[in-house]
Amino acid sequence: MDDNDVLDAVGPRLRAVRQQRGATLAQLSAATGISVSTLSRLEAGGRRPTLELLLPLARAHRVPLDELIGAPATGDPRVRAKPVQRHGRTLFPLTRQPGGMRAYKMVVPPGEAETELQSHEGYEWMYVLAGRLRLKLGTLDFVMKSGEVAEFDTHTPHWFGSAGTLPVELLVLFGPQGERLHVRTRKGATS
Repeated sequence: MDDNDVLDAVGPRLRAVRQQRGATLAQLSAATGISVSTLSRLEAGGRRPTLELLLPLARAHRVPLDELIGAPATGDPRVRAKPVQRHGRTLFPLTRQPGGMRAYKMVVPPGEAETELQSHEGYEWMYVLAGRLRLKLGTLDFVMKSGEVAEFDTHTPHWFGSAGTLPVELLVLFGPQGERLHVRTRKGATS
């Protein structure tokens, strides 16, 4: 199915969704701010759908945009990247998109020799899944335990390793220079 076939099928799909919900064109127009005549032409295939028209329709019908347009399936969403060994550490890639934020599960073995603090471009976020992690960040030197999170600009000299006799497992997000991670919590949640 090519793009034209997908776009040609949008009109009948819009009509079917509206009718399933028992809405009239006038009601849908009031909910979206799109004129009745434009809605009618969209459903009849006389007007090509645009994002500016489809987004308010998806919100009004409370359906994902993909469902409204009948987008073809994108395939298997699972990431099956092979683990990578780096300096004795094992990294399991959790994302497959190049560039931008990169997510990994990392296993740091115990007994690594402490090295000089390193700095580089970017931003880093880490969450300790299991074990204890020693993090040296500038003049700070502390141990993190399971459930603790750290985030920092990687221009700050840093080093981390296992703080015990067992490996430490972490989730790590690396971002390009200046790209901070925004972690949201539920209102009222306490740390």
